[in-house]
Amino acid sequence: MDFSIIQYSKFMTLLDMLLHNLRTLRMSLKDNIKWLGEVMAEIGPTHSQKSEEWNIFDVKQANAIIDYLKISLFQHYKLYEFLFYSTREEIVIGTEQVIEVVKPAGHPFPDPLEEGMSFDIYSTFIERPPTLDTEIKGLDQEQGPEESQTETDTSDMDALVGFTIEDVKSLLGQVTNDILIGIQTEINEKLQIQEEAFNARIEKLKKA
Repeated sequence: MDFSIIQYSKFMTLLDMLLHNLRTLRMSLKDNIKWLGEVMAEIGPTHSQKSEEWNIFDVKQANAIIDYLKISLFQHYKLYEFLFYSTREEIVIGTEQVIEVVKPAGHPFPDPLEEGMSFDIYSTFIERPPTLDTEIKGLDQEQGPEESQTETDTSDMDALVGFTIEDVKSLLGQVTNDILIGIQTEINEKLQIQEEAFNARIEKLKKA
């Protein structure tokens, strides 16, 4: 329509007022059309001075504005009412991911797919160390049959041969004492730290 800047400003004000009537005042379609008719009827050179702000549009422009509002706002009035009045469920778009930690090798848990991770991680944390049979086979290939037979015979021997029950009890008692002494020392250090902290709090309370 080649509106001027002032005409554009008035046109946007008219749109804002119509939406205000719908959203805030909750006017029905009939009342909003009636309000628009009263405003547009004031357009004309012979009208009183109180409507001077709307006299910037001529009759042709006013008809074009009404036609535009008819095919935009008024034609979809129910849609605008639904938009402003109806409460809609808020949809939160997101993905919840649950990470399951791989259990130790001795736990009855299936190994993860090898192709699902890099070779470095698989070989460092997942791949099981070679078994004793594999090591023996590798040594058999490097060593001669006599050395292999000697190590096999040695491995079949009991590792506790030559030790009495008293020797085993003494060794286990010594290992247990070493572990308990370390734990007891750590507990004493923690208790001492807590005691110093409580004493500091008590001194602050006394000063207060």
